[in-house]
Amino acid sequence: MKVRLPKHREFLIKFEDKYEKADEAWEALNKIVKDYSVDGKSIYTETFIEDNEEKVKALQEKYEFTYEIIEK
Repeated sequence: MKVRLPKHREFLIKFEDKYEKADEAWEALNKIVKDYSVDGKSIYTETFIEDNEEKVKALQEKYEFTYEIIEK
């Protein structure tokens, strides 16, 4: 049997070692996912990156993390 899986893109988020607000930042990032799922969508929705990148960028300014978008 062959199964064809669509490519999936993800945010890869990195904090500096021992960043003091990392837990607070992860909570805010997880809220983006939770709010997005209210409409029945998930991180596997094709437009997840486009729908949420501006929110992630806003948090990036506040919490000083880096991110990249990777394809799996």
